[in-house]
Amino acid sequence: MPLSVVQSDAAIQRHTDHYFNRTKTVVQRFGDKQVTYAVFMRRPVLFTPRLMIDALETVAARRGVQFEIECRYKEGDWVGAGDPLVYITGSLAELVDLETLYLQRLGPACVAAYNAYSMCKDLPKVAFLAMDARHCAGAEMAEMMAYAASVGSNAAKAEVGAVGFVGNATDATAHYFGNAGGMGTMPHALIGYAGSTVRAAEMFHETFPDDPMTILVDYFGQEITDALAVCRRFPDLAAAGSLSVRLDTHGGRFVEGLDPQASYAVLERHVPKSTRQYRSEPELRWLVGTGVTAAAIYLMREELDQAGFEKVAIVASSGFGPAKCKVMASVNAPVDVIGTGSFLPERWDETYATADVIDYDGTKSVKVGREFLLRPAD
Repeated sequence: MPLSVVQSDAAIQRHTDHYFNRTKTVVQRFGDKQVTYAVFMRRPVLFTPRLMIDALETVAARRGVQFEIECRYKEGDWVGAGDPLVYITGSLAELVDLETLYLQRLGPACVAAYNAYSMCKDLPKVAFLAMDARHCAGAEMAEMMAYAASVGSNAAKAEVGAVGFVGNATDATAHYFGNAGGMGTMPHALIGYAGSTVRAAEMFHETFPDDPMTILVDYFGQEITDALAVCRRFPDLAAAGSLSVRLDTHGGRFVEGLDPQASYAVLERHVPKSTRQYRSEPELRWLVGTGVTAAAIYLMREELDQAGFEKVAIVASSGFGPAKCKVMASVNAPVDVIGTGSFLPERWDETYATADVIDYDGTKSVKVGREFLLRPAD
């Protein structure tokens, strides 16, 4: 939660569920108790607790109280559905009005981290850029999702040696990736402003002559033609590995030079068995359909290599979530970098974290059906 919420009780009161506020008033009237909350989620996640803990500790310090926060896992650990993530012990009067706010900071981050981890694990040789900020509901969510991507990335790095997330799009959250600022070259608007893809590249290079350059090549529907034109305009950057082309073709059309038949032919040249097994409709679309597909990436790699631009990297974006990344991995698509905001949870109801009190002044008590939340020793 933002500091603007946690730094005053009045702000907390406005942002928390009303029945928690009323319970606080009742407890203050009839006598406080020391309680323990158990927090859990209903689906597998990666444990991503730092923002929740920071918020609880900030409130505790301001109120002059202490909360005992017992994390049952380390940051980035896999946690099964229903397993308690954390136990929080303290005054009921001081904790009851915080439940809404700390759960908001835990559940979505845990699911987004799980998604980011899955993507990095499936494509361990690919670098990822977190381009989720413009899909977030404000700065609070943007911070939570950047933190989550870094946790998922670090878990995949530790487990399989993945390259993982190397940066993100905004300065505000770049520190989660060990960077001083955000990463990115240009939006489609700059191509439209310049009037041509090559001219946009020239403008960018003149303005930022020492920076590596990634060029969007789908604006005019001439991905191959414009990619090669930019490479020929900047052969030194291409030879130095400082030039990349970004495929961001939307799902309403095929990449230049492709149609269904041509897409199948491209995959037949490189991964001939990839379409001869069962594939769901979305999987086939990501392989040989419209938009940024495996066939499109293979075709771009072919054309760049044949023209002598083997060191020019391919950046792919547009709908790259866990499922699409898994399909790309299954055919060894030659993508170097993936720009994604699609690690954000697709189903928000999966992000709900739940807290239940399991102990009142040393007496074990939890609502029927939630006995699994009790500590093993209890």
